[in-house]
Amino acid sequence: MRKPAQNNGSHDPAPDDDGRSDQSDGLEERRMQLGAKLASRTAADKKDNKAGREDKTSYAKAFQLSTEFVAAIFVGALLGYLIDRFVGTTPWGMILFLLLGFVAGVLNVMRSAGVVAQKRITGTDDKD
Repeated sequence: MRKPAQNNGSHDPAPDDDGRSDQSDGLEERRMQLGAKLASRTAADKKDNKAGREDKTSYAKAFQLSTEFVAAIFVGALLGYLIDRFVGTTPWGMILFLLLGFVAGVLNVMRSAGVVAQKRITGTDDKD
């Protein structure tokens, strides 16, 4: 005795009076529900990604500011050392340029952070 063939959904159901089947109506309804879920999930993902990007840009900005500060101090110390080496003013060039590098580093950080406005150089006079 043979088992009856199982329905695997591969055959088309009988159409209704308007030519559409119950299955296609159900699929259309499911497609609409899926579209609504996908739209809400996409909006939530965009919100999460924006927050993640803001964190990454904050870390990048902090790294940039710290690097500018350390680089200015390093350049000042290197210039002071070279001047001391060639001129023979052993500690004073290093001390002076190390302090100048520190001041330049603080000024660069403040400019990058937007605390101090950068001076704009224009070709025209700003007379009223």
